[in-house]
Amino acid sequence: FTVIIRDFRRIEPVELLAESILGSLSRPYLLGEHEVHASASIGITVYPNDGDERDVLLRNADNAMYRAKERGRNDYQFYTSEMNTEAQRRRVLENALYRALENDEMFVQYQPVVWLNTGELRGVEALLRWRHPEMGMISPEEFIPLAEDTGLIRSIGAWVLQQACSQAATWRRDFNPDLKISVNVSGRQMKRADMAKVVADTLEESGLPAEALVLEITESLLMSDDPDISVDLLAIQSMGVALAVDDFGTGYSSLSYLKHLPVEILKVDRSFVRDLPDDSEDAALVQAILSIAGSLGLVVVAEGVETEEQARFLREHGCEFAQGYLFSRPMNADELRIPRSKQLRALP
Repeated sequence: FTVIIRDFRRIEPVELLAESILGSLSRPYLLGEHEVHASASIGITVYPNDGDERDVLLRNADNAMYRAKERGRNDYQFYTSEMNTEAQRRRVLENALYRALENDEMFVQYQPVVWLNTGELRGVEALLRWRHPEMGMISPEEFIPLAEDTGLIRSIGAWVLQQACSQAATWRRDFNPDLKISVNVSGRQMKRADMAKVVADTLEESGLPAEALVLEITESLLMSDDPDISVDLLAIQSMGVALAVDDFGTGYSSLSYLKHLPVEILKVDRSFVRDLPDDSEDAALVQAILSIAGSLGLVVVAEGVETEEQARFLREHGCEFAQGYLFSRPMNADELRIPRSKQLRALP
């Protein structure tokens, strides 16, 4: 929908109108017997500052609307010239993303998960990478949301799972029969695919035992009210696959899902680890997470450990597992040394 405001002298009335529209649309309404809530994302462009032609103004308003969506929706944003540059890059990346897999531009790297007491390898996390032939390395923070918006996350996610499981099966056969592999699963990937079937088929094709796979999911996914997701998660767990909550502590404040859903591992977000041990608030949060996990019988993995001081703090407060540049950067499969051992104290 387009709203045209004429003959205004100050920007405040435009902001007030945008807030009024958001407020009106957010009121609950009834569909039959069900109460439904809606929200809006509004992009605002101003004539003639942002363009003097109809199509240009509409396009710029559209760019501002997408910025409002990126900021969490139910918001309004004014157009800026930087948005046009970002929108152009987004269109280029989106077009390139459709061909990235078939052109062999994507690859998987692996980062070790170690036992903090000894630094021994306990598992690896699979991390998707994209090297564009002209633009170079594209950050996952940039292309993963694009893959989700376009629906490509389904095929890309299935490919990553297959690559990771096949590689882990090889490592287990040749080096270490207790090795585990962790793979991230997008929320939209879960919603757009029969994930339990995808996992079962991939395990069968790769020959990887279910107990060797850990799927990392987000807090928001666990809090979803979609019954199909809960059914899929329970089905995946029943196979013997472990579920980990990635970036724990950055999402919902409710912890009830830890009691009711089949979670076995908490991964402490790197933002809480970065300033340890000096930041008292981060230190308190990490200690609280470790305490909750201990009470519930959950394993904790700290992400983004880069200094010995961080590792020492985590060890002293009962964190067993960690990953980060202190131990190893993400690397290609042929660079990663897998120790030959049959006595690993592995992740669950």
